[in-house]
Amino acid sequence: MFSSLGDQNDPHKFWDYNPSALAAAVATSVFGFLTLVHAFQLARNRSGFCLPFLIGGVLETIGYAARAGAHNNTESLTPYIVQSLLILLAPIFFAASIYAILGRLIRRVNGDNIAIIHPSVLTRFFVGGGGILSQAREQSAMNFGKNTILVGLGLQIYIFCFFVKIAARFHRDMQRHPTDSALSGKFPWRRYMVLLYVACACIGIRNTYRVVEYAMGKNLKLTRVWQDGFLLVHEWPLYVGDFAFMAITLIVCLAWYDVDIRTGNKSVNGVELEPLREV
Repeated sequence: MFSSLGDQNDPHKFWDYNPSALAAAVATSVFGFLTLVHAFQLARNRSGFCLPFLIGGVLETIGYAARAGAHNNTESLTPYIVQSLLILLAPIFFAASIYAILGRLIRRVNGDNIAIIHPSVLTRFFVGGGGILSQAREQSAMNFGKNTILVGLGLQIYIFCFFVKIAARFHRDMQRHPTDSALSGKFPWRRYMVLLYVACACIGIRNTYRVVEYAMGKNLKLTRVWQDGFLLVHEWPLYVGDFAFMAITLIVCLAWYDVDIRTGNKSVNGVELEPLREV
């Protein structure tokens, strides 16, 4: 299912293997189905802050469809660029909704303002880096494009670590000084925090995989196993390190379509929320 093209060190080649049509079709179907479920839930519950989940799902679906279109068509630039950029960009939108979710859970700040760097800034890094790679014909240009993408991935990881720290602080404060609403048990905030951590772990693992992938490049000779940038010249790691974790993220995040999270008011089920106490 995952085939290789050979001549993997040719810097002019877009692909180092013939993309599997079956694997890409399965991924396209999974993301297409999950995107439709998110669209239905979004329309039914009017949870506007979950819109980035829908956008990210559409990007993933189109990205893997482009991979399917690249099967036996590895000399075409369009499917290569489409899948490269869209699969890279989609998790930025997943993260944007997760930032907003925490904002609604902690009821301290507006969820849209939690992101330290606006998603559009990260998008520029990936679009710019992908564009450079697509036009690169010299090793120096290829390295610059990859380094640009690495900076964007590094920013994602840094922001996400800071975000998880905020979430953990909120969780700790609520455990030590629970509000009346938390004690009432009417709002399952602990369950939502666990789901948030699962989604964060999935995105964090995926971003780490991508950093290692691009940092290794194609000519890093460490051992026989990792010679010539194993992650870039083999297809299956993408499905293990990226597809699987992003699919899990979309499944987990279906839980956020809850009217109690959707509302921007500082009350849940008619119970006024107390501000968190500083420790």
